[in-house]
Amino acid sequence: MRRQRLAPAPLSPRPPVRLLTAALILLASLPLNASEGRLTTAVDSVGMTVADLDRAVAFYSKVLDFEKVSEVEVAGGDYERLEGVFGLRMRVARLKLGGEFIELTEFLAPRGRPIPPDLRSNDRSFQHIAIIVRDMDAAYRRLRENRVAHLSSGPQRLPEWNKNAGGIQAFYFADPDGHPLEILSFPPEKGAAKWHRPTDRLFLGIDHTAIVVSDTEKSLAFYRDLLGLSVAGESENYGSEQEHLNNVFGARLRITSLRPSSGPSIEFLEYLAPRDGRPAPETRANDVLHRQTRIFTADAAVAAAALRSGRAEFVSPGVVEEPRGELGFHKGILVRDPDGHALELTEK
Repeated sequence: MRRQRLAPAPLSPRPPVRLLTAALILLASLPLNASEGRLTTAVDSVGMTVADLDRAVAFYSKVLDFEKVSEVEVAGGDYERLEGVFGLRMRVARLKLGGEFIELTEFLAPRGRPIPPDLRSNDRSFQHIAIIVRDMDAAYRRLRENRVAHLSSGPQRLPEWNKNAGGIQAFYFADPDGHPLEILSFPPEKGAAKWHRPTDRLFLGIDHTAIVVSDTEKSLAFYRDLLGLSVAGESENYGSEQEHLNNVFGARLRITSLRPSSGPSIEFLEYLAPRDGRPAPETRANDVLHRQTRIFTADAAVAAAALRSGRAEFVSPGVVEEPRGELGFHKGILVRDPDGHALELTEK
């Protein structure tokens, strides 16, 4: 018998807004009482593929104060179909910081490609998690002591003229695999109340994951209108501080934050200038460039039907059942958004 090839099919053009309208019509006709009319219920975690799991866990736990809560090794046809990678064997570690989670995955087989060394902050494959810190100076010292790779020239304080972002301090750096990360400190009048509670901890939790998008309206049609996330805030950032934060000369960004019912927010970074960011390259889940945001849904079959109607790019063939629930869910779908960012919709 000839084996089914599990590598992803060639990429189809990203769906324009008008094609997503059909998904919304379908969604309105499907039974969604379990999710109260929302296709998604929460952002669970952000996952990253790593080259060496032990090294990655050591970095996140010793440098950034994450706590490892579980580790599992998995293989088999169900995982192959979900991830779109034939013959895989994965080690997966789940880590917690505050009330938020990340997952680190090492593919023991087959090994994927490393992150391209020329990745830029305005490329559409760019994605980071924003870690809230109690004290920016102390956090930056910790990172310097551990010789992290700088992606910003140093911590930046956004100017007070920017009503929505003024006073926020931020710094971009990279983990040992090259995944971009951000530490962020809010002034007293900004950010969620939980980030301002008295504590001795230096690294507090994950506020959001940020993704570069080519067109905010197209991404809103996908994340807000189809998936059901709510717009929580908007800002237009530019100036020397923003340029040095992103390390992109002339950077001018339209930033839109979308909030799920629970879990980290998803933040759009649309570069109004410069417009020379490169589209996301074709990747597979075992490539170290791969990140995926896991979002819970009340009904994976309903989610898959709506995503297909919206012409989303599927990595998995559809809903894949995980009867053992080793990764914390029993049904999953892996798709890509209009710019190629991976989303894993899962049903417990």
